Amino acid sequence: MRRAYLHLTRFPVQRRVVESPELAGRPFVLVEAVRGQRRVAFASTSALRAGVRPGLSLTAATALEPALRHFDYRPEEELRALTALGEALLPLAPGFQLSAPDGLWLDAGAAHLCGSEEALGTRMLALCSELGYRAHVVVASEAFTSRAVARHGARRLEVVAPGESARALAPLPLSALEVRDSAATLFSALGLTTLGEVAALPAGAVVARAGAAGTRVHARCRGEDDTPFVPAVLETVLEERVVLDFPAESFEPLRFALKTLMDRLGARLSGRGRAAVRLTFTLKLDPTGHRSVTLTLARPTARAKLLHELARHRLEELRLENPVAEVSARVDEHSEDAGQQLALGDAPEGDAALEVVLSRLATTLGEASLFSAGLEAVHRPEAAHGARAFRPPEARRGLSADLLEAGARGAPRAARERPSRLLAEPACLDAEVAASGRLLAARMGGRRHRVTALAGPERLGGEWWSEAPFQRDYYRVHFEGLGPAWVFRDGRDGRFYLQGLFD
Repeated sequence: MRRAYLHLTRFPVQRRVVESPELAGRPFVLVEAVRGQRRVAFASTSALRAGVRPGLSLTAATALEPALRHFDYRPEEELRALTALGEALLPLAPGFQLSAPDGLWLDAGAAHLCGSEEALGTRMLALCSELGYRAHVVVASEAFTSRAVARHGARRLEVVAPGESARALAPLPLSALEVRDSAATLFSALGLTTLGEVAALPAGAVVARAGAAGTRVHARCRGEDDTPFVPAVLETVLEERVVLDFPAESFEPLRFALKTLMDRLGARLSGRGRAAVRLTFTLKLDPTGHRSVTLTLARPTARAKLLHELARHRLEELRLENPVAEVSARVDEHSEDAGQQLALGDAPEGDAALEVVLSRLATTLGEASLFSAGLEAVHRPEAAHGARAFRPPEARRGLSADLLEAGARGAPRAARERPSRLLAEPACLDAEVAASGRLLAARMGGRRHRVTALAGPERLGGEWWSEAPFQRDYYRVHFEGLGPAWVFRDGRDGRFYLQGLFD
């Protein structure tokens, strides 16, 4: 099996810089508790230049670099961030396997869809760069080969052809074994410095001196590794969480946390080909309490920038009784991401602004303030549409499907033009009618409006079985000074009524 290994040098440090750009170029470390003492787990480049090394106590590290900043190292957060990156790469690979804390194996079996394995690696590096990460990619047939060459090789992108693993591994240092057992100690004690020197040892001598563990190491150095590829199981519920370094008493620290959440969720949604429809944000307060807020999108989307903007507008006006210690976001509903096709002259910025306006309306007036019109199974025009809870359109539905459903339910045919402003109840007109019955003018709002054009009739009738049957002849009438209107003549009383206005 061909697999690609993506190595992100000091991934926890890179992640911190991506999520907090002000840390770029500054000395900082991630610390963890080891036997009751806080020690450096990862250090930034500036800190390394000052002499700070992993394993050093925080006190000693601060002595070397007085301006050193430190943050807690939380393996579970790094694992979630690494998983989010793996899901973002799913459009390029059908599966990924975690190699915490700074790498991923990816199934390279679909590399031909990109043109070649080298093109696949190039696209992986480009996607990582878009997300702000620097990485190395190696494609090989074995798990150990791909990982060792990616972590200890010099090239950012390398493809190891089948049967060439031993050659690619040979110049790597003995530290590429990354094991701390008696076998590795033995090889080092023998004065061996490269994997090629280990591979050159007689197999019988290795078995006699190092046993089964040494045999496994020896086989890997010769490019033999049968470690299976076990793809990560994708979570059914998309949820991300950020624990703040210090409880936030203002919205500014939350802004960066929200960006992190939306970047991860956007990447995971895009990788799965899904778009968010409804999200729930939960703010955990310090010392106690929590607050949950729901965000329903006007249009399904997976764009992290737009999600961040909507989340910011939804949360920035909240009034909380305690500081925020943790913020999480969960995608409660999502749909297929059908993308968005723009007509000539359209700009995505306009759509983003509309999304923000709709979000602010829902925030200020409540979720019930947004509603959409839905077809009802009746022919009477004023009752053919009803207000329904606003829901984004289904991704797979099109106009033809809507027309078919409308026809099947007996609703008015959408193919015929209907006014955009339909009155809830028809308004009786003070009409002037010719001897032939033709409408000449009508008084509305105290003013006389002359008819300049008239088309029709279109006869609608029904509900004969009810207490209020109807029989109407509809006309499209253009009134002087008013514009086009939808007017009908009632078959019961012969009077004209205004049904709606066209824009």
